[in-house]
Parts: sequence; C-alpha cells; structure tokens
Amino acid sequence: MLDALRQVVQDLGAAPGFRASLDLLVARVAMILDAEVSSIYLRDRTTGRFTMVANEGLDTNVVGHVSLAAHEGLVGLVAERAEPVNLDEGPTHERFSKVAGLPEDVFNAFLGVPIVHVREVLGVFVIQDRRKRRYEEDEVAFLATLAAQIAGHVSHAEATGDIGGLARPGDAKSPEARFRGVPGVPGIGVGTAYVVLPTARLELVPDQEATDIDTELEVFERAIGQARADIERINEQMAKNLGPEERELFDAYLHMLDDAALGGDVRDRIRSGQWAQGALKQAILEQAATFEQMQDSYLRERSADVRELGQRVLANLQDVGGERPPHPDNMVLVAEEVTAPMMADFPIEQLRGIVSLKGSRNSHGAILADALGIPTVMGAMDVPIYTVESQTVIVDGYYGEVFVNPSAVVRDTYGQFEAEEEEFARELEGLRDLPSETRDGYAINLWVNIGLVSEITRSLDRGAEGIGLFRTEVPFAMGDRFPTEEEQRAAYREHMEAFDPRPVTMRTLDIGGDKPLSYFPIEEENPFLGWRGIRVTLDHPEIFLGQVRAMLKANAGLECILRIMLPMVSRIEQIAEAQALIGRAHREVVEEGYDVKTPMVGVMIEIPAAIYLTREIARMVDFLAVGSNDLTQYMLAVDRNNPRVADLFEEVHPSMLIALREIAKSCHAEDKPVGICGELAGTPEGAVLCVGMGYDVLSMNAANLPRVKWVIRSVSLRDCRRILARALRMRSSEEILAWVRDQLVDAGLERAVPHHEVPAILG
Repeated sequence: MLDALRQVVQDLGAAPGFRASLDLLVARVAMILDAEVSSIYLRDRTTGRFTMVANEGLDTNVVGHVSLAAHEGLVGLVAERAEPVNLDEGPTHERFSKVAGLPEDVFNAFLGVPIVHVREVLGVFVIQDRRKRRYEEDEVAFLATLAAQIAGHVSHAEATGDIGGLARPGDAKSPEARFRGVPGVPGIGVGTAYVVLPTARLELVPDQEATDIDTELEVFERAIGQARADIERINEQMAKNLGPEERELFDAYLHMLDDAALGGDVRDRIRSGQWAQGALKQAILEQAATFEQMQDSYLRERSADVRELGQRVLANLQDVGGERPPHPDNMVLVAEEVTAPMMADFPIEQLRGIVSLKGSRNSHGAILADALGIPTVMGAMDVPIYTVESQTVIVDGYYGEVFVNPSAVVRDTYGQFEAEEEEFARELEGLRDLPSETRDGYAINLWVNIGLVSEITRSLDRGAEGIGLFRTEVPFAMGDRFPTEEEQRAAYREHMEAFDPRPVTMRTLDIGGDKPLSYFPIEEENPFLGWRGIRVTLDHPEIFLGQVRAMLKANAGLECILRIMLPMVSRIEQIAEAQALIGRAHREVVEEGYDVKTPMVGVMIEIPAAIYLTREIARMVDFLAVGSNDLTQYMLAVDRNNPRVADLFEEVHPSMLIALREIAKSCHAEDKPVGICGELAGTPEGAVLCVGMGYDVLSMNAANLPRVKWVIRSVSLRDCRRILARALRMRSSEEILAWVRDQLVDAGLERAVPHHEVPAILG
C-alpha cells in the first residue's frame, strides 16, 4: 500500500495540469482500492458548496454539474465532521441525500475523507461500491493519507485560480472574497490590482554544455550590463521619494552583480563549460537556497532579492522583456514576491497598496513600502494571483487582510475607515512635542527601534525621545565583508548626532546561527538554538571589541547617553565576560585620546531561561530590556513570519503577560530601569498593559509612536493597573485583547484601535 501511495504522489507531480492530476487521482484510487466509483468534490470558497470536479465510474457528464450544499448528504457530513465516514450501507444513513443525475442509491459501501489544509476543509474524496462492505482500516488510512498529501496541491490551485475552470461553463464569475496574510505596513489602500509575474523562470532552464564559451561569456556580459543599467535607472528615479539609506538597498543589488559576488560565480561556471543560462540558474538557486535556510526573518528574505536579480538577468538572456501593459492610476501591486526593484518600477504616487503572496514584514519590499507609507500585506499565499488582474482590491495593512472584488457595502465601509485614519493621523501630529505621561503625571519614555539612517527624520518628527534599540547588524548585513571600525563609527555617529542629547541604546551585533552573514556562513541543524547573538561575539572578541570601540568613539563629545545592550543572554558568565571586554575597549579608546564617558551596559531578556535570572542579571547591569518578539517566539514556539502559524504568535498570551510582569517586578526590586522593545510596546493595548506593569521605556517603530502617546496621555496609571489586574486573570489572548479594547472604547479612545467591523457577508 505504501508503494502504491508513493507512486500515485509521484505521478501526481508529473501530471501536466491540475485537471489532469485530478483525473489521474480518481482513476488510480479506484484501481488500488477496487472501488466502482471514485470522486473528488471541491469547495467553492464563495458559495461554500462542494462541486464534483473529477470522477471515475460514472457518466463523465456529471463532472462539474453535481453540487451539494455544505451540510448536504454524506459529502456534507464528511466536511462537517472533518474526519472519515465509512459506511457499509450508505443509502440507509439519515444524512444520505439523493442527487439528481447520480445513481448513488445503488452503491452501498461509502468512504469519504476530508481534504484539509490549515484547518480548512477544501474538499472531500469519496469511493463507493455496490457491495455491502465496510472498507478496511488500511484502506481508510490510505485514502486519508492521500487526501492529506494532495491538500497542498488543492490549496495552490485555489490560490492560482485553477479551480475556477473546473466548474461547468457559465459558473465563471469574480466573486467577493477575503484572504488573510501577515501585516506588512499599517494602513488601508483601495485600488485596481496590477499583477506582476516573473518574465523568466529560473527553474525551467536546462543544464547543457556551452558550444562556445567566449560567446556565452559575451552574452552574459550584455545581459548583466542591462540589468545593472535598469537598477541604476530605478535608483535615480527613486531619489525624489527615498533617502540615501533606503536607496542603499539598490546599491546592494548592484554589489550582488559584481565579480566578487554572483557575477563572478556565473562566469566561473561558464568557463567550466556550462552555457550562460544554466550557469546563471545554478548560481542563483544555490545562493537563494543558502538564504532560505536561514531562520532569521530579515536575512531569509534576501533570497527574494537574489531570485529577483537572477530573473532580471535571465529575461535579458532570453530577450523576453517587453512593454508592460498600462497600469491603472490607483493601483494595488500584486506579485508572488514583491521586491524593492519591482516596486520601484512604478510611479510611487499611484501605488495605493501592495500584496505579496510570499515574504514577510522583513523583506526589502516591505521595508521600502514602510518607508513610502504604502499599506502592505505579506504572505497572502491564497490570493488567486492569476485571476485577480484588474479587479478592485482592498489592502488592510493593520490586520493583514486582502479583499478582492469587494461589494459596494464593503468598499464604503473601508472608505470610511480610511478617511477616519487619515483624519486621526493629522490630529496626532500635534502631540509631537508634548510630554509622554499619563493623566495623573506618570512619565513613560517613548523611544524608537531603528536601523536605517532614513528612519531618523521620521522618528524625530513623530516625537521619539530616544533610541531604545539600534539594530547594529543592518550595516553588517548590507555589505560583502565586515565593516571597518571607522565605517561603523561613522554610521553610529550619524544616529547619535541626530538624537543628541537623547539617549541611544545600541545592541551589540546580533548574528549567528539564525542570522549568518553571506561572508560569514554558519551551518547548523537547529539555528534557533545554536550559535548566535552574544555567543558569537564572545567567541570572536575581535568583532565585539571593534564594535564597542566604534560605539564609544561615535559618542565622543556628545551629551547623549550611550547604552550598550547585550542580546540573547542566557548565562550570568556571559554578562561578566562582555563587561570585561567593554571595560577594555573603553580604556583603549581613552588611550587613543578620545574624551568618552563610561557607557551604561544592559541586557536583553529574550530567552525564557533569563526570566528566572532577572534579579541576578539586574544586580550586574545598569538596565534591562525585554525583546518581546523573540521572547514570544521562544515562549510559544511560533515563527511570526510563517503564515501557517502567524495567528498563534500572541504577545498577550496569558503566559507572556505573567512573564512580563515578573520581569518588571524583579527589575523594580533591584531598582533598575526596564524597557520593552518589540511590537507589543507599539500597540495601544500592549502599551496600556506595559504601563500597568511598570515598564519605564516603551520602544517601537516610529509609525506607532503618535498613537501610543495619545493613549498614554488619555489614561491614568491607576486605569492601566486596573486593566492589567483583570487581564492577568484571563485564560486566552482573545479574551485579554477584547477586555483591553473594550476599556479603551469605554474611555473614549476607540480611535486608537483600527476599525475592523467588516460587513457580515465577509465576517
């Protein structure tokens, strides 16, 4: 039976199309299980009905015409239970329903198994026989296993629109639909979908021997030169919309084409005898695979950049470029994977939203969209990219949702939401210079998480009172070698001068097993639990000392307080060793003649084990900060950028609230300030809970600062403590969020939480 299953799955992958694969499945299953009838029913996302899309054993004319309601007949029973139904006398069952055109009453044996993908029943696989017999356990297991195997194919076909062509003619329509992804950039955008598909597919390029190596090299030089010219043109076009730092993203693309990077790798492969297209494919896919294996979300997203470059060069090699179709004035860009150069190909002022089927909020496309303020949804893998072209699309960047072909009611609803958000944003501008304190005078430090120079102006314009997290790994990740001490000093100095005299918190280099650099590769079976953060830099004191010296030199002569923060600490010994190195670096810088202050040293609490060492850690350092994103991932074992489990990433999970409260209490017991960095601090609900716990610093992305300040200035410390006390007694994230939001609404702060009361038809 196992061999038969493997063969079916193998043949399925070789089928020329989705329709052919379904026909193959029903035929093979009927033969393997000795069934007279084998059928597949798939769910219509709009109507909820199950339509027969493939059959073996009945009149072929019934395919595409037979349709059952969600709870109708035995098929509906399987879908309702989401588990196999095995009957020896199906027609006598109370849920049996005679369907016009089908002689099902003559078939006694019935076995139906659900086709389930990520908790959703997408269809039902059915076999039937005239004999009165109950199918054996191994037969049920076979069909259930096969259904689980094909669920991914069905989901993909639903996303690409292949399922739409399986119903009978006349059923084709563009129904109103709602899809979920991962929030990329907050905001609401409404426009007409403009789909961008790769002009060339690397995976389809065959390997073959070059007939003339010199000619292949010449062809490649022309193709790579054209790609370089395209990127330089895009970079110049973006000068009016982006600052120098965001435009460095395009410099990174150009560097990838250099001899020392991909360009050189491809040339070497051509010289070894591979033709240009095959050499390009090999180099690109190998490099992309390296990035895809990285667990760190920021670096993992670089695989999309590598593929984007490869497809641009391949299109030039194949000469399959050409004029794009005219794009609408108000457009929503939709692509399998949106990249920075792709986005930059269009007039920015006409982009109303972005939908990417792959990727996360850490991709270059999302970073660029954030800089431009374009509402974005990432990881919306079920959006039917091949059928959405020219349809009206609503992008809800707050909740990570996409509405295709929305009704007038839905459009009006979101139009009102959009207008309200814009009006609220204008009002919040007046808070920039006002103190961040509660109604009863309790002061909270609102700082910013930052990594790019271009974020400085936006942060200060929105009232940032300091830097709570400077991601020093960003300049390391942008180059093809370790930056020199002077290069680091210059980058750090730019931020410190801009924020002076405000405090600046610099996290030491956070790379390692899940954040390897392209020029410092690390291969581990479980990078999340591997060589990373402080473990790497303590093992390489030359890197740590150089970075700390650069930080100290950058702080020379400035009033701003330099706070050095150590990431991924799990042992007391790591702190002591790092402090000794920081002291050594300080002495060396003073000996060089710099007039520098002794920096404050702190620790990030982002590993669960550190929670239970908080008091001991607090006695050793000047401050602590919770890295709520990583701590949540470790506490709940959830990758927040994985669309399959993103809904399980709950920063207000009851266990997280208990942990955060204990950390704050331990810090206060040692009279040490404690802050929190991460998305929780940047939400109105999270801010209220953290203030109630006694966190001194809330550090967040600049976009969230005004909204959080408005909430803090509108509540009292007593209110926050009361809300927290009740939340700590609750048993689920949903209950906690509902409670906090209800309290905000009761306090007249409903505008702090983006509206989400969509019409019932899509609820």
